[in-house]
Amino acid sequence: MRWLLSWILVSGIGLLGIIPGASAAPPAILVVGDSISTGYGVAVEEGWVAKLRTRLESRGYPHRVVNASVSGDTTSGGLARLPDALAAHEPAVVIIELGGNDGLRGQPLSAMADNLTAMVERARAAGARVLLLGLRLPPNYGPAYTERFADVYRKVAERTGVELVPQILDGVGERRDRMQEDGIHPNAAGHSRILDNVWPHLRSLLEGAGAAGRRPPSPAPAEGEP
Repeated sequence: MRWLLSWILVSGIGLLGIIPGASAAPPAILVVGDSISTGYGVAVEEGWVAKLRTRLESRGYPHRVVNASVSGDTTSGGLARLPDALAAHEPAVVIIELGGNDGLRGQPLSAMADNLTAMVERARAAGARVLLLGLRLPPNYGPAYTERFADVYRKVAERTGVELVPQILDGVGERRDRMQEDGIHPNAAGHSRILDNVWPHLRSLLEGAGAAGRRPPSPAPAEGEP
């Protein structure tokens, strides 16, 4: 009887390793952004981040997407929130989509650059690859300021060597049929284009990290991808 009890105990300990709940969680992609990434003014499933989840699934990537974006947020707000998000989700990739509200509010561009640089460095220190999403302000802010604003992203990318999407609103901001009436936020069609702008850069990060655990893609094509 004693040997039987010992065998049961040893077998039970061995089974702990195959309990479904004990398996590792899928790698996370953390999106830290503002109202563009929260999908302001469109249905939840129409935002580019929601569309990203669908595309990853259709392409066989195991990653889960965590949207830590906050409407109206600035680079200083994102920097303040980032440590907790990194600790909570331990992301493999961090996508930073911030700065638009800094520009719209006339905040110092030097501070914006410092905040973005600090976010990149903290994400990397946590073991994540980083994708920086840049954008341009509406032309009514004047050519000199809009160019200096766009240059912030270029300089941060050069300083840190981070992967950069220079203008996520390329093919969106200049198209009234892809923007909401406020002229600032994209509509559903605009969000599809944003994902198409982001996807090649994100895919290169994911492939660079290796395709371990990638599932065979489903037969359905991803929406909007060329």
